[in-house]
Amino acid sequence: MKKLIALAAAVTMALTGCAASDSASPDTIDFALDWTPNTNHTGLFVAQQEGFFADAGLTVNVLPYNNTSPDTLVDSGNAEFGISFQSSATFARAAGARTVSVLAPLQHWATGIGVRADRADITSPKDLSGKTYAGFGDAGEDATLKQVIANDGGSGDFETVVLGTSAYEAVYNGQADFTVSYDAWEGLEAQRAGTPMKYFQYTDFGFPDAYAIVVNGNEQWLAEHPDEARKFVQALQKGYQFAADNPDEAAQDLIDANPGAFTDEDLVHESQKVLAEKYMLDADGRVGTQTLQQWTGYSDFLYKAGVLTDQSGAPLTAEPDWSTYFTDDYLATD
Repeated sequence: MKKLIALAAAVTMALTGCAASDSASPDTIDFALDWTPNTNHTGLFVAQQEGFFADAGLTVNVLPYNNTSPDTLVDSGNAEFGISFQSSATFARAAGARTVSVLAPLQHWATGIGVRADRADITSPKDLSGKTYAGFGDAGEDATLKQVIANDGGSGDFETVVLGTSAYEAVYNGQADFTVSYDAWEGLEAQRAGTPMKYFQYTDFGFPDAYAIVVNGNEQWLAEHPDEARKFVQALQKGYQFAADNPDEAAQDLIDANPGAFTDEDLVHESQKVLAEKYMLDADGRVGTQTLQQWTGYSDFLYKAGVLTDQSGAPLTAEPDWSTYFTDDYLATD
């Protein structure tokens, strides 16, 4: 996904064909992206291309990725909804953000610990002890990796270098030993480039599952506009359900909605298929649903690891009520 930055970072898109702007009415919704358009966002663009937002009577503007996080934009009211992750959504709300997750497009971790496939000296997470991690500066990533390594019998000690989007190249080039990457994008990209990776999945080593992607909403706006909120969330849910059930058509919708953004359209189709097969559906074949058990598992780990902080930056001293961090109230019931 890193290669998409230069193509679209400065582009403002509106799903109705208009420029993004502050919402003038409840029927006009601003949606913040976490990155340039990619297959984590397919359902959003499907809802545009297939007319689901229009059918609901909504105008949806997409705010392009910039250096302000979607959690901040949603909390401040500069967007009604935005793409987030269970980890960043947990950090934001713990620190006082007025945000709540209303839909989970991906039901499971879509990332794994990645090392070069030819590293015979690294066969499981315990072998990462003492190695160099190419990371992204997320407050919870070191704690997560240390726990996975320890669960496998390792010391959990490693050196971290924050490299951001160059982390993947650092591993490919041998400048770092491991990183965390998306199975359905960087993993596919590495295979296609002839530098395949092997992955260790967190849940294979006793670590709780988590929602890789969530959609956060502004709590005040949700409370003031419940009908419009329900229309939007259900249209978006319909878009992601279509993407899970029809990955090829959905990938083409994503491409068509973002002309020129993808230099490898086959990768987009392959990525969407992987997400549809492995990550998007719950046990009942639906998309978007969330459970208290899953929210509690990973978010409680972050709390007990001491990395969650309040508005003043001090570590939380009481465990939050995780049921307030998400809601399924706006989802379709059938």
